[in-house]
Amino acid sequence: MKKIYLLACILGLFGFKGFSQVTITPSVFNTTDQITITVSFASATCNTMTANPAKVYMHAGIGDDANAFGYSVVGTWGADNGVGQMTNNGNGTYSITITPSTYFNLNATQQSNATKMGMVFRNPNGGQTRKNPANSCGDFIFNVGSFQATLNTPAVNSTTIINSGGSLNITASNTNGNASYVLKSNGSVINTNSATASYAFNHTNITANQSYSLEITQGASTIVKNFEVLVNPGVVTAAVPLGMEDGINYNASDTSKATLVLTAPGKDFVYLAGSFNNWQPDTSYAMKKDPDFANNGKLWIEVSGLTPGVNYTYQYWVVDTTPMTNSPALVKTADPFSTLVVNPYDDPYIPASTYPNMPAYPAGQSRDVTVLQTGQAPYNWQVTNFAKPKKEDLVVYEVLVRDFDANRNYQSLIDRIDYFKNLHINAIELMPVMEFEGNESWGYNTSFHMALDKFYGTSTKFKELIDLCHQNGIAVILDVALNHAFGRNPMVRMWMKDPDGDGWGDASSENPYFNEFAKHSYSVGNDFNHSSAYTKAYVKRVIKQWIKEYKIDGFRWDLTKGFTQACSGGDDTCTNQSQPDRIAILKNYADYAWDGDVPFNPNNSNSFSGDPSHYAIFEHLGSDSEEQQWANYRINETPSKGVMMWGEMTYAYTQLIEGYATGADISRIGNTAHGFTAKRVMGYPESHDKERMIYSAMKYGLSTGTSPVLNNLNNSLTRMSSIAAISLLVPGPKMMWHFAELGYDDSIYTCNNGTVNTESDATTGDCKLDTKPQEQWTNNWLNVTERAQVYNNYSRLIALKINEPVFEGSYTVSPDGSNNLKQRIYIFDNALPSTSLKNVVVLTNFNTISQTVTANFPYTGTWYNLMDNSSVNVTNTAIALTIPAGSFRVYGNKQALLNVDDIQETRISLSPNPTSDYFMLDAETSSVQIFSITGQLVKSFQNNFTNASTFNISDLNKGVYIVKALDSNRREATMKLLKQ
Repeated sequence: MKKIYLLACILGLFGFKGFSQVTITPSVFNTTDQITITVSFASATCNTMTANPAKVYMHAGIGDDANAFGYSVVGTWGADNGVGQMTNNGNGTYSITITPSTYFNLNATQQSNATKMGMVFRNPNGGQTRKNPANSCGDFIFNVGSFQATLNTPAVNSTTIINSGGSLNITASNTNGNASYVLKSNGSVINTNSATASYAFNHTNITANQSYSLEITQGASTIVKNFEVLVNPGVVTAAVPLGMEDGINYNASDTSKATLVLTAPGKDFVYLAGSFNNWQPDTSYAMKKDPDFANNGKLWIEVSGLTPGVNYTYQYWVVDTTPMTNSPALVKTADPFSTLVVNPYDDPYIPASTYPNMPAYPAGQSRDVTVLQTGQAPYNWQVTNFAKPKKEDLVVYEVLVRDFDANRNYQSLIDRIDYFKNLHINAIELMPVMEFEGNESWGYNTSFHMALDKFYGTSTKFKELIDLCHQNGIAVILDVALNHAFGRNPMVRMWMKDPDGDGWGDASSENPYFNEFAKHSYSVGNDFNHSSAYTKAYVKRVIKQWIKEYKIDGFRWDLTKGFTQACSGGDDTCTNQSQPDRIAILKNYADYAWDGDVPFNPNNSNSFSGDPSHYAIFEHLGSDSEEQQWANYRINETPSKGVMMWGEMTYAYTQLIEGYATGADISRIGNTAHGFTAKRVMGYPESHDKERMIYSAMKYGLSTGTSPVLNNLNNSLTRMSSIAAISLLVPGPKMMWHFAELGYDDSIYTCNNGTVNTESDATTGDCKLDTKPQEQWTNNWLNVTERAQVYNNYSRLIALKINEPVFEGSYTVSPDGSNNLKQRIYIFDNALPSTSLKNVVVLTNFNTISQTVTANFPYTGTWYNLMDNSSVNVTNTAIALTIPAGSFRVYGNKQALLNVDDIQETRISLSPNPTSDYFMLDAETSSVQIFSITGQLVKSFQNNFTNASTFNISDLNKGVYIVKALDSNRREATMKLLKQ
């Protein structure tokens, strides 16, 4: 399972105190004074560093009362670059001397207004920190300046909720002598008080929302304290307009309007605040309640006067006038159904080259805000009817966009489309790309499931990638984390426990979407309650969004064991047992992806028709008895359904590549050993979550024999091709981790500074999620002979699997002499004609010395090496063939159809296949030719054909044929056809 952590320090609002762990000399200072900051590591509390760390960095910022880091932050988290490095005093303390005005590069206004300085201390890679015990292990915050001011009532940055006509008492005080006080409300001065050290004012008869600022001035310095009043607007009841759904509903006939719908059961009232009302909503922006609010929790509002093409931002101000203990009365949150959000935490660090013209974050606001834009031009899809590869033929290439190339965005994948095409993979699975917390992440800490994370690029660029993949016959699958969500998720925040009042928290017992405590033993973040009707509706909206808006071909569902509601945290036995509620819940979600809304309403643009060929993939890694319930589900329909199950085989294959026979049983790489009726095991030797196989071979492989594994890269690379042969060719869908085909040999625990640790390393921290090096491009591995050979072998093996019908047949695994180091796989399809490739024998030798392997061919005759087309005359089926250490052989009873290198990837698909009478093509064509396996033209069709045209082949003999077609753009496509 994933171990999730945030890669950036969340900057919040904390109590402001000095602490003995950190001292500043002098203790009272101005921004222009030189100060010395000293930190002690004597205490282990909130200290994950040692008592005498080798090197310490101060990560510090300066700002005002609203944000102690708001003006400037100095330090690059995780970088060992000397910025903020402290001096070792030799007694467990470390010091740094700075002048704040120059250290933080403050302008004159910032120097005058700075009141707070925040800091945290870290080791070089940021994996270990020294934080503040008095602040719940948060940041250290210190006062700046001899002039300090305190807002006594109400609390600074607070919102007081009152009934219309109520009043607010405001009191404040200052140090260092008298000051002048100016109170403004909604930008207008309503009271002043001069030459005093304290302030008091009672604002009465308040009938509208108020945004206050109390300006306290002493000499050239001004300190501003902000706070608000929210007036209960009363309840306006009106039915949600027909056809509206949660989130933004754009008006197709009037681009000056949009209707927003929010589900917030149990809340008393909600205001809509945004750039369209200058973030100061009046009662006209109070959301209406549906008459059935007690049951459906729906509120809504229509926004008018919008300009098409303009980016507007908004939040919901959600109020519970009688909140439960430790829960806030007011939560300001983005829309839970946002498709684009902007925030002040991550966005400033996203390159403009990746996300040009990013919507601006609204000044004066905090936390995520939703972006609304009417009149958006729809994307011009080039492929509107993509025919997905058959599940049995799938070779899925798992990709973390962040680590694929140095630019770390969708354009990087677009630029490498030929790399994918030449490899012949037919599906790409992207690790989560939904808006997640931080930028440097694997993506499983999702906060907005319907929004793209901007760190990888724009929505349009993502669609361009999908469209290009579809043009080249490649399906796109998304990894979705719908077991959990993290603290920035609006549905967490609207019903959260927030005892320290910092605006962040975890789900409370009142939360209609999340469990207060996880109902399984693999908890991360906040655990979705999948028995809740609200959660089910949300998940289905997420499914619809990615299929309907982005034409996504499938989902890999992360951590499906967590979908049960029958267990509890720490109860592994219960969690790992078959759970009926989990089976039913996940079937229901798969049904929705396949069938959509039942009944489907073609007159409602929000109605969803489903995708009958959608790929559903579960990361369950559970018992066969439970997984069978999904794998065999609806497989007899047309098109055949059934959920593909992740089939992790890392240990067994790692044993083989290291040269060890013990534990190297690979029989569960396919469906047979699982007892599944259909081929629904997506087996893999390597994934994002497991150690890289080449690294394991180099680090732990046997060092005996004439061809040692240990510390010998070339020998390890040879063995990687053998791993591919006995994994990819096994019938059924298969998966590979990116750059396995180049023998990527950096450990999964490689840190940002190049060192390697382990998941439990107590000295440097876990580097598993750190960004990985990009040697495959910087060192041009495709031009390195040994690595290029691995790539070419993968390419050939994948093309064989995809293009040859036999690899959709059956298989057996039978190690020679029960010796796992001499693996043998027999692949066959007795329904295929004898003139075609119907039997394949894969032989491997994972020993460290050359070995003979008894082939046990199913019959005598000429057998062909499918990797190089050489042949062997088999007169004795038990022939013993010599195979060098770490190598493999793939033999077939016939040569492969044509040369697999001549079969071009295309977006044209042929169906039905196999067929007995006719076939159809899913594109407009001008010429269709059918060739025998020997290359003879046996039938030709010439005309302007549509995608509804049929091609009659009832007069052809049974067998395998090659179909060549010219599309309307005169591009040629080549496909295989099996006539029954």
